[in-house]
This record gives sequence, structure tokens and C-alpha cells, in this order.
Amino acid sequence: MLATLRRIIQEVNQAHDLTQALNIVVSRVKESMGTDVCSVYLCDESDSHFRLMASDGLNPSAVGKVRLAYGEGLVGEVAERAEPVNLDNAPSHPRFHFIEETRETPYHAFLGVPIIHHRKVQGVLIVQQRAQRLFGEDETALLLTIAAQLSGALAHADHSGGGDVIHPRRRLNGGLVLSGLAGAPGVTLGRALVVYPPADLDAVPDRKVGDVEAEVAIFLEAVELAKADVRGMHARLSAILSSEDQALFDAYLQMLGSTSMVDQVVSRIREGSWASGALRDTVAQHVALFEGMDDPYMRERADDVRDVGRRILKCLQKGRDKPPPYPDQMVLVGEDITATMLAEVPVEKLVGVVSARGSSSSHVAILARALGVPAVMGVEDLPVVQMDACELIVDGYSGRVYVDAPESVRAEYLHLVKEEQELTAGLQALRDLPAETPDGYRMPLYANTGLISDVTPSLKSGAEGVGLYRTEFPFMVRDCFPSEDEQCRIYRRVLEAFSPRPVVLRTLDVGGDKALPYFPINEENPFLGWRGIRITLDHPELFLVQVRAMLRAACGFGNMKLLLPMISNIDELDEALSLIRRAHSELRQEGTDVAMPQVGAMVEVPSLVYQIDAVARRVDFLSIGSNDLTQYLLAVDRNNNAVAELYDSLNPAVIKAIQLVVEGAAGGNCPVSVCGEMAGNPLAVLVLLGLGVDSLSMSASSLARVKCVVRNVRYSDAKALLDQVLTLETAAAIRQCLSEALTERGLGGLVRAGK
Repeated sequence: MLATLRRIIQEVNQAHDLTQALNIVVSRVKESMGTDVCSVYLCDESDSHFRLMASDGLNPSAVGKVRLAYGEGLVGEVAERAEPVNLDNAPSHPRFHFIEETRETPYHAFLGVPIIHHRKVQGVLIVQQRAQRLFGEDETALLLTIAAQLSGALAHADHSGGGDVIHPRRRLNGGLVLSGLAGAPGVTLGRALVVYPPADLDAVPDRKVGDVEAEVAIFLEAVELAKADVRGMHARLSAILSSEDQALFDAYLQMLGSTSMVDQVVSRIREGSWASGALRDTVAQHVALFEGMDDPYMRERADDVRDVGRRILKCLQKGRDKPPPYPDQMVLVGEDITATMLAEVPVEKLVGVVSARGSSSSHVAILARALGVPAVMGVEDLPVVQMDACELIVDGYSGRVYVDAPESVRAEYLHLVKEEQELTAGLQALRDLPAETPDGYRMPLYANTGLISDVTPSLKSGAEGVGLYRTEFPFMVRDCFPSEDEQCRIYRRVLEAFSPRPVVLRTLDVGGDKALPYFPINEENPFLGWRGIRITLDHPELFLVQVRAMLRAACGFGNMKLLLPMISNIDELDEALSLIRRAHSELRQEGTDVAMPQVGAMVEVPSLVYQIDAVARRVDFLSIGSNDLTQYLLAVDRNNNAVAELYDSLNPAVIKAIQLVVEGAAGGNCPVSVCGEMAGNPLAVLVLLGLGVDSLSMSASSLARVKCVVRNVRYSDAKALLDQVLTLETAAAIRQCLSEALTERGLGGLVRAGK
């Protein structure tokens, strides 16, 4: 079964479009199960029908034409039950629906299984036989397994956009609508620039070539460079490898010298493709050939072909060391947009981000919010390779992306963009006004930052200080740990820029999805592993150097506060406080006149919520890290778009946890701040205001919208709204309640496109 599955899925993944993928499915399933017929019906949500999309055995002219309404026939029976239907004499079943075009009357045995994607039946996979018999358990298990695999594989094969039946996407007069997760608010129109990691063949986009002969020359030069690279490795390792192992290099050189592979790439270039795309398609063709072979040794040669292809691609990319021409109004598109990719593009041209991976709380989404550009994350069926240079509409509120939209949609969004610009301009007038409710409740608003370049935007945003300075960024851009003097200079620049306003410096918080290249941490579950304070307490030499740098940097300013991340128990807190006192004492003994700063703890780990009384007695303030607290409370990896819809900071459990922290801290007279994306969400601000949180810290781009909420909602109204929210049992109900509250006050434009 596994071998059959592997071959079918591999072929489907190589398909150029949905039609080809489905034809592969029906022919291979029919062949492997020895049936007379295999067919696939897929949902067409536009008219609530199942459409026969592929068949091997039924009348070929029926494909694409035969339709069954939802609930009609045995196809409808399978879809309604969302489980297999196994019949020995299908025509005698009361739900059997005869369709003359299919010519299926001779077939009696029927087995249909649902194709389910993200809990939703998207189609039905069917096998039929002339003989009257029930299919066996093994046959049912095989068809179920194939359908489960196909639900994802078919989605990735659907590059043409014609198969909205697999994913929630629709065609609009030739345009394509893609659904993802709202990553950063705002709406924009722009031109797609596809970016991809080095030496990743699967991520190479389609691009046309202008100068064909120049492109052929670039490719042939890359082949020669790859040959030289392999020969160099062979020479370096010949003394320590056996003759059998050295044969691998000979095989690579043979493939690089293969006229069939090279000629096929050149042929594709002459047909108009750029070299990287031609190489991608040629390698895929050869890989599919090897993977379809029965001999295990020959199947393994597919990996060698991939490796050779990657080596040529790497050389191609070296030859194109100049960055691509960045279009004006650029939307960055990729399978997995990284912070590095974002940092490499000219910010003045960037207007949006679209990524197949990630979620609303991944670091790229956070960075997009800091830059003030709309982002849509987790677009699972994003046809990346075909999107380069397409015109895109990015709706960061709804999580939708429109590709080459029709003029009516385009005109509507141009209107919304204009309204968005007017709203943003109006919010600028609030910059120097206090964040105070109409009935006098003050809610200080601070900025989150981590880069020196963020200082000026944060100051211009009207932030009353820095609520969270992420000190890990200076560590991440170096090739070794920064010295005490280096750190001191960086922190002092930030403290000086904001003086006398407060600046909260968080101690080193790496691990999880924040890695240091010179301090690798390899774990199966990094978010529950060695990260944050756990690392720095295990390496007190690093912690002490950083704390000393912070204390020295604050000399003469007195506006520094120190924050400890990822505290999960009282022992960790006591140990960290002891080390801070030690660093302070050492500096005083050395003659440096440093003051003991206020020290706070981050509430990110749920265990700390239930020890909040003890924590509040030991620290000067608390900072609720809403991103990680939500992640850990809901057991959802916030960077995994497969479960990203479960990640929601408006979940009742998150709100009640924050309530426990605020109430517990009040007994110790310990102020509570909320930082993270929840603090910058105008909906969530209504709840946080009602809870009596003392301050909020967010990206500078969110500050004006949050201040608008604070200045237009009475504190007493927020408390009454909180009482209503605490009676609700789902995040969806809470979101609707809060949205209605904003809309009633004329503030709906803060959380959706337009005013």
C-alpha cells in the first residue's frame, strides 16, 4: 500500500494543473486496485453541485459535464455521511441516480469515499466494478488513505486556479481570489515580486526571458561551474573515501554532462522560459521518471537528480548576484517569507506581503505591522510559481488576496485604499494628545522595538516610551556574542533617544523561532524547550554581561527598566533577581555609579498565572506577553498555519487568564502592562481597558488606532462591555460583540477596510 501511495502522490505533485492531477489519480487508482472504473467528483460551490472532474472507465464525454446537486445520488450520500459507502449492487440502492451520459449501468459494486480538506468535504473518490461484490476492508482502507493524501496533494497541484473546489478560492471573471490569515491590517494594490530561498528548485517562479541566447549562455556557464564544484569536492575527499563512495561524484559529473538533461533545459529556454524555471521543469521530469521505477535502487537516483539540479541552480543564482528589479508598489510573495527577505527589499517600494506559510503572530507578520504594510499569511494553496509580476490586491483585514482582479473589484479596492489613507491621515492628529478616555482614565501607550532604525518612527508615533525593547536583535545580526561594551553602546543610544521617557529592556530571549547562527539549538519541540530565561540562567556568564551592559547604559538617564522573559516558576525568578543584584553590586564595587532599576517579569507561561501573587511580591511590574501566553494556553504553535485558525487572543481562556493576572497583581500594588499583538488590536483594547490593565505596548504603526479607541470609549462603558464579554463562550462571539461596539461608536474603520 505504501509503495502505491508514494507513486501516486509523487505523480500528482508533479502535475502542472488540476486536470492533469485528477487524471493521474483515476488511472493509477483503477490500475492499482484492479477495478473497472475510478472517478472523482469535486464540489463546485458556485452552484452547489458535484461535478464529474475525471474518470477512467466511464464515458469520457461525460467528464466536466455531468453534475449532481448536493445530496443527490450516491455521490451525495457519501458527501452527507462524510464516510465510505460500500455497496454490492449500487443500482438497487434508493439513492442511486442514473445519468445516461456516464453509461455506468453495467457496474454494480460501488465504493465511494469522501475527500476532506480542513474538515470540509471537497469531493468524492469512487471505484466501481461490473461484478456484484462488496469491497474488502483492505480495499476500503487503501481508497480512504489515498483520498486523505489527495486532499492536500490535489490542492498543491491546483496551480491554474480553476479548482476552487479544493480550497476556498473563487474565480472572478478571470481573476483569482485566495484566502489566508489576516497578518497585518490595511489594504493595498501592487505588483507581485516572488522571492525564494537559495537552491530551492520547488520555489522557483515562472518568468519569461528577453534575451534567449544570453540566458542559454548563463545556464551553460552554471553547468560548468557545477562540474568544477563537484570535481573540487572529489579532489578534496579522494584521500579519505573508498572507490565505491567516490563513484557518486562520477555519477554526478555524468548527469551534469548528460546531453539529454542539458538539451532539454536549453530547449525550454528557447521556448521562452528563464533558465531557473527551465531547470526546475526538467529536473522535475527526470525525478518523476526515476520515482516511477519499480527498482528501489533506481528510485533512489531521483535524489541524485534533485541534488544535481540544486547545484546548477545555486550556480545560476551566483551568476545573478544583482538583486531583481524591484517594481514600484511591490508586494513580496513567497512560500515562506522570512525577516531577512523583508529586510533586503527597499522599504519605500514595499506595499504588501503575501506568504504561503506563517500566521498572524509570526515574526514576519509582526515586522509587516511595524512597517505599516498589509500582510496575508498562511495562504496554503498559493500558486507562487505563477504569480511573479501579477497585479495583486492585498486585504490584510479579511486575509484575502485578489490576483489580476476584474475592474469592478479593482475600483472598489481603490476606493477603500483612498478611505484608508484618509483615516490614517486623520489619526495623525492624535499623535501628541494623551491616551485618555472621555471619563478621565489614563492608559499610557508604549512602542515595541528592537532595532535602532525603529527609534525615529517610534518617537514620531507619539509613543510615551518603549514598553519592550527586544535585545536579541543585536545578537542575531552578529557572528558571535556582542561584548559588554558593544551592548552598552546600543542600549545607551535607545535610552538617550527616549529620555526621560521609560524604556523597558528585555533580557536575551532566543530559542523557539529565534535562533543565533553561532549558538545553534536543535530541538524537536523548541517552543517548549530551551529558550528565554532558561538559556541565560544556564549560561550566567551571558546574563551577567548583558545586565552589566544595561546598568552601565542607564547611567545619567534613569529611565531604564529591566524585563525577564519566559519565567515559569518562582525559583527561576529568584535566581535571576539574585544575578541582577550581583551585577549591580560588582559594578558599584568597580566604582561605576549605577542605580538599581525597576525589574519586571513577563507573564507568558500559564503556570505563572497561578503564581501571580508570589511573583507580584518580588517584582516592580508585570508585562503580559500576549503572543506566547495565547500560544501556550491554547496549545497552538503560532507559526504553524495548519492550526493557525485556533490561535486567537480573544479566546475566553486568554481573557480570563489576563483577568487573573490583573486581579492578583492588584494585591501587591504591581502595575500590569500588556505587550504583543493583542495590545495593538483595537478590538482587544476594549477588553484590556475594561480589565483595568495599566498600560499597553505595541508596534508603532498600531499606536494611533489604539489611541483612537481609548479616546473615544468611556472607561465605564469598557467595564460594562467586559461584563458582557465574560458571559460569552467562543472567540467568534466575543469578536462579533466587540466589532459591534466599535461600529456603534463610528470606529469600525479601525478593524476593516475603508472608514
